[in-house]
Parts: sequence; structure tokens; C-alpha cells
Amino acid sequence: MSGFLDHFRFAQPGWLLLLVPALLLLALRRGKGSDAAVIFPNLSVLVSLGKRVRRVAWNVGLPLAFVALFCSILAMARPVWRNHYQSRTASGIDIMIAFDVSLSMDIDDFVDEGRPTKRITVAKKVVDDFISRRPEDRMGLVAFAGRPRDASPITLDHQWLRNSLNELRLNDDRYRGTVKEQGTAIGSALAAASVRLEARDAKSKIIVLITDGASNSGKISPLEAAEHAKTLGIKIYTVAIGTIEGRVDPSIMRFPYQEFDLPTLQKIASLTGAEHYWAQDLAALRE
Repeated sequence: MSGFLDHFRFAQPGWLLLLVPALLLLALRRGKGSDAAVIFPNLSVLVSLGKRVRRVAWNVGLPLAFVALFCSILAMARPVWRNHYQSRTASGIDIMIAFDVSLSMDIDDFVDEGRPTKRITVAKKVVDDFISRRPEDRMGLVAFAGRPRDASPITLDHQWLRNSLNELRLNDDRYRGTVKEQGTAIGSALAAASVRLEARDAKSKIIVLITDGASNSGKISPLEAAEHAKTLGIKIYTVAIGTIEGRVDPSIMRFPYQEFDLPTLQKIASLTGAEHYWAQDLAALRE
């Protein structure tokens, strides 16, 4: 049994919580029991035959509906089976990537292979390359818009991390499984990343913040979050992406948009002993 558990897990176990109300409903239905019946030795019982057929159909159909619901919930929890393991020694560096998924990341002011490319597409590509070049570092991922959301725990399983990165979507109702709150909560994202790193026993703890907007939501300011990270010995490298002249699609931008606050991003980095970068093109972002 232990060997099975070593290979099997759920990618999104939170969906399994839906099994609780489903099982409760099933238990209540079973506890109700069947209606009492008395058989009369005359032809009048045929009158109730249609009702009995409907009752049998209901008693059979309900369990089948629960089985279908059970299977659907298991599918949403994404069961994963792993056959291969790779032994790897960590470098002692733990990195949390705070990735902006606000609507402004839909702006296509980058050029990749001669074509206009959205900020989120370029940022994903560069972060994926960054992950692949640091196989000995443990990394995690926090996505944020109006609030932060854990996308991946800190792990040495970089394929899992890269899959989580690839699944990130814009903060948009058109997509499922993403942050719905509008805005850019940089302070909250940094605080969430710091919490993940706080309990880690690593010789070096780093947050890489990737954003294209100024902080305009959240209960904690970016500088307050940076001060807290500093007390934990965490360095925050900030990366502002995009150009000042970035094209905004009115059909996408449904809230007031403010371009990134370079002075604040610079202060965050310097306060924690790290560096700030402003990537206005693909080459600069890769550096």
C-alpha cells in the first residue's frame, strides 16, 4: 500500500472537499428508507404499476447520478501517477516566483520572432527558461492579481512547476482556475511568498517579482511587505516588464490601469539587498 501512495497523488486535492456534501446527501437519502407497501390480491394493484416503475427508476437513477458526480469530482482533483523518480540534491537556495496575472499582462508590446506578443506569453517563456537553468534550486510559484494564489509549492520537481506556470491564465472571467479579483496586489503577493519561505531551512531565500503594473489593491503595501521580508533574510528581485507606450485593448481593460511604479520596485529590491530590472524588450527580459 505504501508503494502505491508513493506513486499516486492528486494535483488539485481541494476539489475532493466536494465529496463531503455529496456523501452526506447520499447518506440522508439511504437513511430515509423505502416506503412501506401492502399487496392486495386483486387487479386494482395494476393501477399503481406505473407509479412503481417510476419509483424503481428513481431508486436506480439516483445512485447512478452520485457515481457520476463522484467520478467528476475525482477527475477535477486531477489524479497523478508517477513512474519515474530522479534523485537530486538541492543547492540550498529557495526561490518563490511572484507572477502578475492581472489583465494588463494581455498587452502585446513585446516582439517575438517578428510578431507582437503579449506580456504574459513572453514572461512565461522567460520564467520557464529560468527554471530549466536552475535544476538544483527549490522553487515555488504565486500568481497574483487583486489577491495572491498559490500556483505551486516550493519543490525540486521542476516539471511540475513548469506545468503550473504554463497553466496560469489572465485575471479574467473567460478563464477558470485563476484569480478573479481585479487589480494588482503586489504587497499581498510578496507577503504570501514570504510566508512560504519563512519556515524553509535554506541558506538563501529569494523572491522574484514579475509585474507590469503599480500596486493598487491589497491590505499590505509593497514596502511593508519588503520590510517584513528583510527581517526574514529574504531578498526580493523585482522585474518590471513592458513599455510605457504599451497598447491597452479597451475590451480587455475593464478597470483603471496604472503603469508600473519604478521607484517603488527599485526600493523593494534595494531594501532587501537585491536588484531591480526593467525589461522593455525580450532580450532585456531574458537577461
